[in-house]
Amino acid sequence: MTPVISIGAQDFTYIRSHGYFYVDKTSFIKEWWESGDAVTLITRPRRFGKTLNLSMAEAFFSNQFAGRGDLFEGLSIWNEEAYRKLQGSSPVLFLSFAGIKGDTYETAREGIIQIIIDIYAKYRFLTKGDALNEQEKEYYDFVKQDMSDAVVSMSLHRLAICMSRYYGKKVLIFLDEYDTPLQEAYAYGYWEKMVSFIRSLFNCTFKTNPYMERGLMTGITRISKESIFSDISNLEVVTTTSEKYETAFGFTEKEVAGALGQFKMLGSLEKVRYWYDGFRFGNRRDIYNPWSITKYLDGKKFSTYWMNTSSNKLVGKLIREGSADIKIAMEDLLEGKEITAMLDEEVVFDQLEESNEAIWSLLLASGYLKVDKVFVSEDEGEVYQLSLTNFEVKREFRKMILRWFKNASVRYNDFIKALLADDVDYMNQYMNQIALQAFGSFDVGKKPSGKADPERFYHGFVLGLVVDLADQYRITSNRESGFGRYDVVMEPFDRQRKAVVMEFKVFNPAKEEDLNETVRNALQQIEDKKYDTELTARGFAKENIRHYGFAFEGKRVLIGQQAP
Repeated sequence: MTPVISIGAQDFTYIRSHGYFYVDKTSFIKEWWESGDAVTLITRPRRFGKTLNLSMAEAFFSNQFAGRGDLFEGLSIWNEEAYRKLQGSSPVLFLSFAGIKGDTYETAREGIIQIIIDIYAKYRFLTKGDALNEQEKEYYDFVKQDMSDAVVSMSLHRLAICMSRYYGKKVLIFLDEYDTPLQEAYAYGYWEKMVSFIRSLFNCTFKTNPYMERGLMTGITRISKESIFSDISNLEVVTTTSEKYETAFGFTEKEVAGALGQFKMLGSLEKVRYWYDGFRFGNRRDIYNPWSITKYLDGKKFSTYWMNTSSNKLVGKLIREGSADIKIAMEDLLEGKEITAMLDEEVVFDQLEESNEAIWSLLLASGYLKVDKVFVSEDEGEVYQLSLTNFEVKREFRKMILRWFKNASVRYNDFIKALLADDVDYMNQYMNQIALQAFGSFDVGKKPSGKADPERFYHGFVLGLVVDLADQYRITSNRESGFGRYDVVMEPFDRQRKAVVMEFKVFNPAKEEDLNETVRNALQQIEDKKYDTELTARGFAKENIRHYGFAFEGKRVLIGQQAP
């Protein structure tokens, strides 16, 4: 019988009680427990089963699930006699920050406080009887919406005391999506306030807490230790490059094949691999995103399921507003090439606008990039070769880049049509409108340049060409960072079409009278540097190659064409 998929269900008890489709990940319980680590932070991209695994761990360990061994019957952990005795044996404090997405510090802080209030209400019964002293019972009255930061910081620590006294046993503390409020804080500009608030809460909860047996946190990124974990020395951090828990989050290819077999869809494995394979955790190179797989099994069609649920706002902002080097690297990635970068898996959010390495580190942690190879340089240490994770990621990045231009009143593909129709008048009209309206998107941020930066816009424009015409043209560029040299060659796959060579130049008032002279110099450079050489070697006649010169002065653009 084909199982039923409950789309979006992240509660282990709900899934198992109803017999819904489930891939057995209970071996994680044994691996984590036997590690003996005091506090564990596991980072994985969105929709990789972090919440479900924590829900599973809660159902296994929590004394509120005592006698619910039926939830684990038939699963790997239940084959372990010793672990059957552990089921339902410990007090567990389980919280999630997944819903903390306020656009102001006050809203986010209120959200965290409400979570703490709710969990105190859940355990209000602890105040009944004689297990707690009067001071511990009275602390419940301090936990309210207007409580001070000092009370917030100690709140989970104090609740652990109460639970430990009541049950006569130390507490397991689980925190899901710990970094969601921090990512939101960076995106909306209240990073420093939120870091200070979270740091105090975490220190009291996970460091100075003798009533905690063990702690387990999940998130997407490994926020730098200096930001929030500076005082927590007992923290074991497991990132996507770590060997621990390699198969605990995400589906292996064996598990995907088994699922496809259950749904009588095994014949589609090769195409599923092309779309959704590519995630790499530790030494495992066959990890699939569970959300995309379950959505495909349910709907039986290929789509960008995972990318559509991920929050691409921050990623899009960093690429759009990033340096020319970032956009050049994105060209390579979208063409299926690798990029080489040094990484620091501790994401330092306040360095994202200054450090390319920080951006690549964030993209790797978020699942958009994968590590193809690591090699050691004597001068630089570990160097990583990175590429886009899979076809789903590549396809969604293309859509994201095209959306940058679609906000303009003139459509980007109208410029493309004018270019292919050899209509220079329309090209100038469209290009100037796009530049005027879209320039700000490529030259804004916390530290704007103070003047329009043609390089940012123009590299973004080339990225748009790469993604919009990739199915019709082989687009290459002969470039140097810093706007020193950049020509674009468009070679049509259909030899009935004409090839295109473009050269971009910024107006130099010390050497040129106006933009017209800049255009002439751009066209002359195409001739002098013999940018046609590769095209003619491939069989294109000179008369079937068009030359365009692009001249920039701030937000003004002038395009000229070489006379036939």
